[in-house]
Amino acid sequence: MNKRLMALAVAGALAAPLAASAEGTHVTIFGRLQAEYATVDMDGFNAQTAVADDALQSRWGLQIAEDLGAGLRAIGRIEYSLNPGGGEDKHLAREQWVGLGGDQWGELKFGRVQSVLKDFAGGHTIDPFAYTSLHANGSGGLMASSDNGYGSGDHGFVNSAVRFDSPVVEGFSVAGLLMPGDADKNDPTRDPSYAGGENGEWDFQVAAKYSGQFDAVGVDVFGAYSRDNVSKLQKSLGASKDEQIWRGGAIFSVGDFRLRGQYERVYDANPFGGAASCTHASAFGDYNPLSPTQSADGGRGQCNSAMNPNGNGSLWIAGADYTIGNTTLIAQGGMAVAKKTGDILTLDPYYAKRNVENITVGVIHNLSRRSSLFGGYQRVWVKDRNIATDTDRNVYSVGVRHDF
Repeated sequence: MNKRLMALAVAGALAAPLAASAEGTHVTIFGRLQAEYATVDMDGFNAQTAVADDALQSRWGLQIAEDLGAGLRAIGRIEYSLNPGGGEDKHLAREQWVGLGGDQWGELKFGRVQSVLKDFAGGHTIDPFAYTSLHANGSGGLMASSDNGYGSGDHGFVNSAVRFDSPVVEGFSVAGLLMPGDADKNDPTRDPSYAGGENGEWDFQVAAKYSGQFDAVGVDVFGAYSRDNVSKLQKSLGASKDEQIWRGGAIFSVGDFRLRGQYERVYDANPFGGAASCTHASAFGDYNPLSPTQSADGGRGQCNSAMNPNGNGSLWIAGADYTIGNTTLIAQGGMAVAKKTGDILTLDPYYAKRNVENITVGVIHNLSRRSSLFGGYQRVWVKDRNIATDTDRNVYSVGVRHDF
């Protein structure tokens, strides 16, 4: 009996610090479960149909906050992806950061954060189908930037970063992100030619936006700039200048109708896993990293938004949607244009011009505040002078999503 009482006393003593440390800290479990019945029918390949979550949008995580007083709070987030449609391991890290927040000055985060081009200035915020197989990213219209995750794509997460988001003042807000140029040390086993930017320099993104209401018209305007520094080693292997991306766009709303658009200009696309190739930030599903224009062995990957290596180009997306009750009707289109690079006479090296166009129509029906059905059709036209056969495609999708 005494031994049992002593064991309970020891357990209580050990549990006390844990209970104290949790006092005042709020931990919220959140997540999403999503599955699609989707078909990707690419010219020259067998159609690929599956019940899956190609976008890897199913996830679970913990949101952490502690009130420190005087309007200051400690914040943190841990998030992992899931794969309801398959048994293979897809438990990949998403956001993982710790930081401080203040009512007057905003939030400062340290760790693995989302790209500013993904969730602040355009990107997923302008594409209603961003988290589905009908996404504009990858099939033209939304850019995926550097190998560091600088982009608007589904996997646009930046390692080893510091991010700041300001509060909204009179409709205006800003965001910025810095990542050390020697962040290749995150994975010392990786091929150094695919590492981050120049050691001692900083890759960065800055963005600003304005939201206002003018009588019956709502206006959201945004702009952003991204810079991915090229290292000396990457230059010795054929890289050109530092990659730069300029973005601008707007959303106009009148009642239940929205009109939206985004334009992006890319300079000196990084050829090593960046905007010049099919990265995880610009495609999901299977893809061929050696060919930015087609997936591997007829797989489901959709990756056409990349520029030619060291080349310039532009991307745009435009769309409209109308909400009737709990149902939103969507129509949108996009285009990616990759300019030619090099000299065709010397082949040092030479890449011909290519462009990708797409149109998408579909619907999202909200069953409740957290559950929804979605579906639609997307047609993609590929005009690539670097390959003998263009890989045009049709995409059909019907899916269900629940947020918790």
